[in-house]
Amino acid sequence: MSIATMYRRFAESEAHGVSGMYEEWACGVAEDLTVQALLGTLPPGKGQPNLVFAAARSQGAPLGNYQDFRNWLLGNWQNVDPVIRTRSTQTNEAGRCAVLLSQLAAIEGPVALLEVGASAGLCLYPDRYSYTYRQADRQIRVDPPRPTGVVLECELRGDATAPTRVPEVVWRAGIDLNPLDVTAREDLQWLEALIWPEHEVRRQRLRTAAAVVAADPPRLVAGDLNREIGRLARQAPPEATLVIFHSAVLTYLTPGERQEFVDQVSALDCIWLSNEGQQVLPGIAARMPRAATVPDGAFVLAANGHPVAFTGPHGQYIHSLS
Repeated sequence: MSIATMYRRFAESEAHGVSGMYEEWACGVAEDLTVQALLGTLPPGKGQPNLVFAAARSQGAPLGNYQDFRNWLLGNWQNVDPVIRTRSTQTNEAGRCAVLLSQLAAIEGPVALLEVGASAGLCLYPDRYSYTYRQADRQIRVDPPRPTGVVLECELRGDATAPTRVPEVVWRAGIDLNPLDVTAREDLQWLEALIWPEHEVRRQRLRTAAAVVAADPPRLVAGDLNREIGRLARQAPPEATLVIFHSAVLTYLTPGERQEFVDQVSALDCIWLSNEGQQVLPGIAARMPRAATVPDGAFVLAANGHPVAFTGPHGQYIHSLS
């Protein structure tokens, strides 16, 4: 895929209606041969809009129109280039716990959580957050036994129903190529840079969720998910139900690596929850109801390979497929 096509698709299918600034920037890059030439010097997979825009913002790129962004980028490329090369898109959106909870709440007894692509581990704490589910003119509140002040909001669509409880999590661990530490200033700043400019609510949510994680850090293992998943899964307490989950992670793997992961997780004694783009896992896409129309930008939440809902990419809604 050419750089121009990548940025045009990003503008139309991801940024449109979500971030006017990123939509304008992406449209600008799609027509700008000079900026495309700069991006063409990056290693494969490093020219994606989310990463480039976050790296630029982390170095002080002005928030405004594309022309101002372009002028700044051309004058500061020497500072942005190394950030792109050394960082990755590790968006850690605690809001996704609101859609994962629809499945986790149904599990009886203690739960062991293992997240692949865990970033800083903010999604490993669904039992520490409060939730407000909105449906028509009513709201349903779900609180943990000891609320932490983090409240995640989610819209219920279609026949989706609100969970009634949080799970009893007795063990939590994560795998990431480069785990982030929310107690490290640079890592937290990078997580903030990955949040799109207009999304101040998400930025505040990141900070409050990061405080929860910092008070009780999870075990985060650095490594390739396909190499580490079996070993780490065997360390989960046997009395707990093991749940292996991921959100917006497998899209960064090759098709062969994705299939290797599916084969491994399917062979484990666990519940597997995936929350990915609709075409990331062909086996799940093939099981989608024929009449289902995927909303623009939606993820597909699946349990053990069977699609159960469309979800907002940041956990902003859940639309049941039942």
